[in-house]
Amino acid sequence: MRILLVEDDMELCRLMGFWLEEKGYSADICQDSQEAFYYLGMQAYNVVILDRMLPGIDGIQILQRMRQKGIATPVIMVTALGTIEDRIGGLDAGADDYLVKPFAPEELFARIRALERRPVRMEFDRQLACGDVTMNLSSRVLWKEDKKVELSKKEMDLLEFLIRNRGQILTRELLLNRVWGLDSAVEEGNLDNYIYFLRRRLKQVGSSVTIKTVRSVGYSLEEQPEQ
Repeated sequence: MRILLVEDDMELCRLMGFWLEEKGYSADICQDSQEAFYYLGMQAYNVVILDRMLPGIDGIQILQRMRQKGIATPVIMVTALGTIEDRIGGLDAGADDYLVKPFAPEELFARIRALERRPVRMEFDRQLACGDVTMNLSSRVLWKEDKKVELSKKEMDLLEFLIRNRGQILTRELLLNRVWGLDSAVEEGNLDNYIYFLRRRLKQVGSSVTIKTVRSVGYSLEEQPEQ
């Protein structure tokens, strides 16, 4: 499980990074918004732990930009600001959880586990566009111009996650956890089968969107210009 930790307090950053690594999580650590957007652009994460008070662009602004870009990664906002108004502001900006400093590592881990158990989220637009195709999340129809194809529920969940994280390398573990669930006993071969199904669906509607295989890692969805 990969976590992005955004915290400008160097001492606390190292401490939280140590907690996460000790618990078996793989953590990338950064101290400001510029680094945060760099990491978010490089790959997808299971959870983002985001400090609210950061130099320059603060945590609220980072979170708002993430949601505007369609990045649906669960976010735990961490801050010393613990009033009701502060909590409401963080949640309304798009946070999934709000943790007030100081906190025990056990509480942080419990909140991470709770977020990871959630299925892929669907609360943004019910219509999702990528390149030359559009997908309706209610009817599960994928189309380009006058060509349409209906997707199964699992095909839609997988394609939605790929689209929301387009251009990023998504590991097989991350895809299995986010689409099938952390406690699912699904085999990796099922993921390969559904990637094949989605490639066939995209070809059926004549889309230039491609799902690339990243050898020994996972997959990446790319928007390609039409020839």
